[in-house]
Amino acid sequence: MNRLTGKVALVTGAGRGIGAAIARAFAAEGAAVVLAELDIATAQVTAREIAEATGAKVLAVQTDVTQSASVQAAVSEAQEALGPVDVLVNNAGINVFADPLTMTDDDWRRCFAVDLDGVWNGCRAVLPGMVERRAGSIINIASTHAFQIIPGCFPYPVAKHGVIGLTRALGIEYAPKNVRVNAIAPGYIETQLTHDWWNAQPDPEAARKATLALPPMKRIGKPEEVAMTAVFLASDEAPFINASCITIDGGRTALHHE
Repeated sequence: MNRLTGKVALVTGAGRGIGAAIARAFAAEGAAVVLAELDIATAQVTAREIAEATGAKVLAVQTDVTQSASVQAAVSEAQEALGPVDVLVNNAGINVFADPLTMTDDDWRRCFAVDLDGVWNGCRAVLPGMVERRAGSIINIASTHAFQIIPGCFPYPVAKHGVIGLTRALGIEYAPKNVRVNAIAPGYIETQLTHDWWNAQPDPEAARKATLALPPMKRIGKPEEVAMTAVFLASDEAPFINASCITIDGGRTALHHE
């Protein structure tokens, strides 16, 4: 339970879902954790819960990942309160699904502002310090949309493809400085967003059963399962994993035919 002892980790979009699970797992493994979240009220509640459960140092900071200055301010506040950031998890993201020919310019920009620019803003804010210390791990939460296309989900997969490209490019660029940049590509994970999608369908129970039937394991993932992969990548147990992407989807993307 001490795999991240002495490390400071900043997780964007950590108020709920996968981000909250990662923050919780990091704290349980000994890290001091910063929850960088647009919805500061949610982040503060989650931060208190994590601190009470783990005894770790936990800080909630209001952050808009679409704004470079906001992300830099969050990193500065984290460093002042807890010390240099050793681990960054770029988790914040939004779903933007539209018809390509009727989608508005605003929808396009909103998708890329959060799902790709937000990742770059996080990387750019922590990289100078990591390069100077010659140590650091950046983990970008991509998606199986980064290499599998589901009709009707444009432009989300375009942005997620970009996240993989950014991960690989930065991983290679800063490998000589001992800074590792990796990605995690979750498939269907049981978060509140997934439940909201089910509940928005004409037959929520049928939608749920259809989703559960997709992975070969006949279930979907849990946020905690993504979180433990993030712990591994953030720890000193993965020193030679760089510019890579770990897929967490129960084997779904390896399946050619049902």
